[in-house]
Amino acid sequence: MVRKHTRRAAKAAFAVSFGVALLIGLTAFNGVAQSGVAGATKTVAKPTIVIGTKNFTEEFILGQLYGQALAAKGFHVVYKGSFGSSELANTAIRSGKMNFYPEYTGIIVLDLAKAKKFPQTAAATYQAAKAYEQKHGLTLLKETPFVDSDTFTMLTKTAHKLGVKTIADMKKVKSFSYAGFPECKTRITCLLGLKNVYGLKQVKFVALGSISIYTLLDKGQVTGGDGFTTDPQQNSKKYTALVDNKHIFGFQNVAPVVSQKLLKGSAGMQLESICNKVSSMLTINAMRAMDKAAYVQKATPKQIAHGFLAANGLLK
Repeated sequence: MVRKHTRRAAKAAFAVSFGVALLIGLTAFNGVAQSGVAGATKTVAKPTIVIGTKNFTEEFILGQLYGQALAAKGFHVVYKGSFGSSELANTAIRSGKMNFYPEYTGIIVLDLAKAKKFPQTAAATYQAAKAYEQKHGLTLLKETPFVDSDTFTMLTKTAHKLGVKTIADMKKVKSFSYAGFPECKTRITCLLGLKNVYGLKQVKFVALGSISIYTLLDKGQVTGGDGFTTDPQQNSKKYTALVDNKHIFGFQNVAPVVSQKLLKGSAGMQLESICNKVSSMLTINAMRAMDKAAYVQKATPKQIAHGFLAANGLLK
């Protein structure tokens, strides 16, 4: 689904790209508790928002973005931290351990709902994901403009040497190694898709620990790896993402998964409005800049989220 960037969304991306120094300089901000409660004076009864995330930096940033924006408007926010993989986060929100977490729409459809057919558009993916969540007392709020899909990433020089431009081209490579997070091994949007959809039975999987695929690629320890479109490295000509002809990686816009109970009454309407406003500003350039601030400048998710929200008037 093609989206036009609004002037406000463009401002959001610019504010993050331009304001790396601003992000790093926000260490004195103490408005949101790291692991406890955040809030302000309430004018109406508002539900407690228990925010969880999955187990990587972009998720931590997203959790802080939504949480700080809600806390600034008087919502009582509790941060539960990482619940691990999508499967574990899904179990946690259904069991009531949290009532809000950011998720990727394609992951919901293909890995959680285990749809037999891949949706062919972002809009169809969102609707299928929302329908799945609604069956379990949950729902989705507005999705982001940015998409963070998996990518079959390799060094550009390796792609040239092998003569490959698409994932399907890897069929002619006798054997190759592919690095990814442990959950990649059992997902259709990752290793299972490579094997079962593309027929790449010759692939040898290398599970990532604390090291990134880019480090392994740079050292020549793997042929390819499971990258993501918001990785700052994806902007570099040093790396190439092979074309996913068969769409195994899906359409991965982010949308908050929330308990339907949170959306009741005027407070629920306000919650939805706040989160939708945040989501609308999260362009690919904005997320790449925020991810870069974490990986390169070593800013914390809390600092990064505050810098972005403050620069775009979302903490007033």
